[in-house]
Amino acid sequence: MLQIQTKLTSQGQVSVPAAVRNFLNLTPGSTLMWKEEAGRISVERAVLHSTAEVHQALFDEGLEAAPAAAKTPEELKQGIRQLMKRRHAGG
Repeated sequence: MLQIQTKLTSQGQVSVPAAVRNFLNLTPGSTLMWKEEAGRISVERAVLHSTAEVHQALFDEGLEAAPAAAKTPEELKQGIRQLMKRRHAGG
C-alpha cells in the first residue's frame, strides 16, 4: 500500500476539486493523505496528533498527568529573574 502526504497551498499547487475541498473542510495549509490500495486511490485529511497523544500511545501507563500547581505572580517574577541572571551571567 502506497501512502503520500501533500500540503494544500493557497496558490493551488495541489489541485483538488472544490467539492472535495468543501467535503473535507480543507483550507490552505491542510495536509492530505493519498492512499493507493488495489489499484484505487483515495484521499483524506491527514490527522495531526499532539505530543501528549503520541506519548500516551507509546507509553500507555494509564496515568493522567497531574496539572501543574498554579504559581503566584511573585513566584513567576522570581523565576524570570533567576533565568535572566543565568542567561546573562557572562563567562
